Amino acid sequence: MTQPFQLPDFYVPYPARLNPHLEDARTHTKQWARDFGMLEGSGVWEESDLDSHDYALLCSYTHPDCDRDALALVTDWYVWVFFFDDHFLEMYKRSQDRDGAKEYLDRLAAFMPMDLSGGFPEATNPVEAGLADLWARTVPAMSADWRERFSLSTKNLLNESMWELANINIGRVANPLEYIEMRRKVGGAPWSAGLIEYVSAEVPARVAHSRALGVLRDAFSDAVHIRNDIFSYQREVADEGELSNAILVLETFLGCTTQEAAEASNDLLTSRLQQFEQTALVELPQLFADHALNPAEIAAVLAYAKGLQDWQSGGHEWHMVSSRYMNKEARPTAPTTLPFLPSGLGTTALDLRSVFTKRSMELRHRSFTHVPFERTGPSVIPEIYMPHRLSLSPHLAHAREESVAWSRRMGLLDPQPGDPGSAIWTEERLRGFDFAVCSAGIDPDATPEQLVLNACWLTWGTYGDDYYPVVFAQSRNLPAAKATTARLISMIPVDHAGQPEPVTAMERALGDLWVRTSAGMSVEQRTEFRATLVSMLESWLWEVDNQVQNRIPDPVDYAEMRRHTFGSHLTMYLCRLGHQGRGIPEEIYTSGTIRSLENAVADAACMINDIYSYQKEVEVEGEVHNYVLVTRNFFDIDYPQALHICHELMTRRTEEFEHIVATQLPLLYDDWKLGAEAREALDAYVGELKDWHAGILNWHEKIRRYRPEDLHPQPDLLSTRILGPGFGMSAARISLPA
Repeated sequence: MTQPFQLPDFYVPYPARLNPHLEDARTHTKQWARDFGMLEGSGVWEESDLDSHDYALLCSYTHPDCDRDALALVTDWYVWVFFFDDHFLEMYKRSQDRDGAKEYLDRLAAFMPMDLSGGFPEATNPVEAGLADLWARTVPAMSADWRERFSLSTKNLLNESMWELANINIGRVANPLEYIEMRRKVGGAPWSAGLIEYVSAEVPARVAHSRALGVLRDAFSDAVHIRNDIFSYQREVADEGELSNAILVLETFLGCTTQEAAEASNDLLTSRLQQFEQTALVELPQLFADHALNPAEIAAVLAYAKGLQDWQSGGHEWHMVSSRYMNKEARPTAPTTLPFLPSGLGTTALDLRSVFTKRSMELRHRSFTHVPFERTGPSVIPEIYMPHRLSLSPHLAHAREESVAWSRRMGLLDPQPGDPGSAIWTEERLRGFDFAVCSAGIDPDATPEQLVLNACWLTWGTYGDDYYPVVFAQSRNLPAAKATTARLISMIPVDHAGQPEPVTAMERALGDLWVRTSAGMSVEQRTEFRATLVSMLESWLWEVDNQVQNRIPDPVDYAEMRRHTFGSHLTMYLCRLGHQGRGIPEEIYTSGTIRSLENAVADAACMINDIYSYQKEVEVEGEVHNYVLVTRNFFDIDYPQALHICHELMTRRTEEFEHIVATQLPLLYDDWKLGAEAREALDAYVGELKDWHAGILNWHEKIRRYRPEDLHPQPDLLSTRILGPGFGMSAARISLPA
């Protein structure tokens, strides 16, 4: 069969090495698969299938340093997960049997108990039997924290297969951001990262959920999945009818050829690997210092990072030789023999040609060589798809005056002694920003008190987001930014009695809002609310760090951090706060359906802001954080082309929101057997997200912040350049607890 495209030149910066216990693993895992009914008679595999796929070779490449027993166990896990994938395909994907698939997947969770003393249910198929055996052999060596994380990634891997099945049923190809988000779950690389901890070192629980380790895991996962998609395009798309494939996603979204989509997919793979390197070299040392990790903890994190690197190159080498994939015309990796490089069996994946390919070097070079303050001209605003009806609160005028008066009382409108960066706003500018009109659109049913509080949050958030670039990015003073952030975090204690006296206007305003908003919350609610604020504050540090390096972010990292810098998680928590206790299980809000719903509309709103603020941020402020600029840099294209892609992606995300509401929410309601009150409450939450979206667009259309005539400093501000994107808290909805 003719290949649908020529395989691209891959970026393979790490040497692949081979575990010496390969043959033992082959012998062991074949017997294990036969013992659990995965070979003859399974209807899925014969012995020849297992031999040709050679998962022992995969694990020997991806885990080159573990001992014989660990390699045997890990190989069994991979045999199990690939058998599950093929078993699920034969049993449910080909027949599109959603009901049977859900019942099948629901049972598997019972075979991963946190406590082994209760035993396992009776297995009814090889997948269940194999999972019970593997779980019992693996978890005794790992902590409770690891068990929870690995169990969650395994459940995601299993359960999100329903998402793939649903798209196959209706012939729907995901948009690029949806693909990245969902592919991590269905593709299994986060699950692989958990096994890397098993064979290398378990990361300390206190930093396991940090940004640095999360980015290492996610960049690793995305690169693994995209590489697999490139090699498996012919089998998955042509033979199996799969739709979750990076090349197909980009081919469909960009309207380009398969070859062009393959090259773009490979560029994204390269970008994710370069993000991995950036995080390992820059963010890990900061993590070690910020959390005062001891030498053993640092060694564990570094061993884990090395394990992720080993997996990347080992996985590539396996794809080059496995009969499962399209690899006959792949350019072989070239062995490099230099005195300072590793040599011997299994080191052939170290390919200096790939490290210094023109495409990979150009991508890295572009990320660090952007010339700030380039002339862009006025932002072009295309017609924006907005399916939600705008409503405005009748209390708008009251909120407008009260929020300005509050800003004056807090000191946000006057220079503060000892804080020259505080002179960034005047009352005239604040009135032009008109955060009350945003509040009136995103919460049209708010009481006068709620609307004022909402507008005050928007005011504070935008002030802070403007303040950080002026004071810290221009001076390249990341330590000062960290110290300021630590002080701001201290102003939002779970116990109000622990709040210190404010020193700056920004601290005073945040402390006031924190007490007023969280006073009626339970301890659990206050803890969750605080976490969303902390994530937003820390995302401002991420922006300062990139500005100091003059680094345009990787597109995936930017999209995911933009939700934090925009305040999306904070504002959406406030949206749902008023619905808690109305029969909605808390797990509903962490379900894949609700997370996808929120991320889709958040991304659409972020892109509205970045399209409107392009001239302000790129030309006037010298920013590197803007969807259009990030897109320009990644594809190496001009502004009109990048704007078109961003506009198209924004539209697709809005349509995805509508798709989830129409097709996936009803299934979620049925799957959880929600009562009428809970369904009504979730419907109301969706309605608030629609108001949220429409209110944001209306605010951008009405205010004086992004028009060319708004971008020139006033005479009294000529010495102060106002930097930083508009604060995404323009989406906030404050619902005071009853």
